[in-house]
Amino acid sequence: MTLDESYAYCERVARTQAKNFYYSFLLLSRAQRQAMCAIYAFMRYCDDLSDSDDVADRPAAIAGWQKDLNAALSGNPSDHPLWPAFTDSVQRYGIPHQYFHDMIRGVSSDLEPRQVQTFQELYDYCYHVASVVGLTIIHIFGFENPEALRLAERCGVAFQLTNILRDVREDAEHGRVYLPAEDLERFGVKPEHLAGSALSPALRSLLAFEADRARAYYREAQPLTDLVDRRSRASLKALIGIYARLLERISDSGYEVLRGRVRVPAWEKLWILARCAI
Repeated sequence: MTLDESYAYCERVARTQAKNFYYSFLLLSRAQRQAMCAIYAFMRYCDDLSDSDDVADRPAAIAGWQKDLNAALSGNPSDHPLWPAFTDSVQRYGIPHQYFHDMIRGVSSDLEPRQVQTFQELYDYCYHVASVVGLTIIHIFGFENPEALRLAERCGVAFQLTNILRDVREDAEHGRVYLPAEDLERFGVKPEHLAGSALSPALRSLLAFEADRARAYYREAQPLTDLVDRRSRASLKALIGIYARLLERISDSGYEVLRGRVRVPAWEKLWILARCAI
């Protein structure tokens, strides 16, 4: 597969599956947008290996993907269509390889049912499945101040906490409870309550507490937009704006996340995009 064909493949994946990310990509230069799509296609494949019911042996599949990653980064890629675009993007933007190994470690942790015990454990999980994404893409945005790395880590935690709130019931149904056991105990919530359809006052209070925690990370990460390359700032603002709006939609719903998935509609994403572009 040619490099152009590989980038076209990655763009199709991002356009059809990156519900929140892709909108922000539209504000970047073509080269940056292509690189973002290549990185997203890699992340999407990792997630699919851990979540898809079509994968018979998930640990073996992820181990095989880790092997393919090592081969691709060593210049001997398999025939998967994403590799030419992926390796070109990694080399062009000088993205540290460790981030991709951390991503695979993160999705591997989702293979078995789990109950997170403490917020520190949750933070570590958020780092491996989300912060490393932020650390990766700011290399594409461009930055000079090393403080951007710390803030990108915090931004990724904010994004993942938002995802966890949105998906709390779906995750619980698969035996994955990311809300820390110490917090459940504090608010008097049982893990089985997360897989139900009725939102108790105690669970609502717990979700509001976790939302406030996410807001604190959004606030801490706010200076990040001024640390990336000026030409990339609108895209980063849009990405953060869409995720922050998702958190507020969850809050505005009264934390009714057990009855259905809360979303930011396309028209509102486009409005955020236009505001950031201006």
